[in-house]
Amino acid sequence: MKTPPGTGRPARGPSAPEITYAPIDARWAEELAAIERAAFPTAGIEDLLEVPDILALCETFPDGGFVALDGDTPVGMGVGILIDFDFDDPHHSLDDLIGANSCGNHSDDSDWYYGVTIAVDPGYRRLGIGQELYVLRKDVVRRLGKKGIVAGGVIPGYKDQIDKMSADQYVDLVRAGELYDPTLSFQIENGFEAICAIPDYMDDPAVGGNAVLIVWRNPDLV
Repeated sequence: MKTPPGTGRPARGPSAPEITYAPIDARWAEELAAIERAAFPTAGIEDLLEVPDILALCETFPDGGFVALDGDTPVGMGVGILIDFDFDDPHHSLDDLIGANSCGNHSDDSDWYYGVTIAVDPGYRRLGIGQELYVLRKDVVRRLGKKGIVAGGVIPGYKDQIDKMSADQYVDLVRAGELYDPTLSFQIENGFEAICAIPDYMDDPAVGGNAVLIVWRNPDLV
């Protein structure tokens, strides 16, 4: 799952827009694809959602996608699919796990919601949009009785440490609270476990292609 930095800490002040949320819809596909590109400028285009992918997600698993709106204008999205995940073999690439059009491996009968992406327009960060998208995802998991959420989370702060330590060492330090990562620290604050680094997860030279396996377990089932 790709989550841009700065998505979860609300801004203060009377000028903050009122954000609403709606189920994902094909009519916003072009705008959402543009938001995805803007949110992840260092990632390779093959690992970003494009219009055909968003249209396929709307058709395949509309319950798994949400759009943040400022009036009638999309400013963020969170999408995912249902898969079975092998925790004994956690290393995977984003494309291999989710399949064609980012949803080819979806199955309604699978146990885990896999977070494909959370993307927020850079001009709308720090308004709590990412946090609300996580709440909506958790609500879907609980409503469907699934085991939880699993994803490969990006670690943008690792670009500043990549010459000093391995990705696993970086994840350990963020987990321990000794380093702050604008995405992983936010996910941990939202109840996710950081399991391990995932090498070769996606094409993002800034962090050496690394991500981190994160898991949120449905408390109704634990």
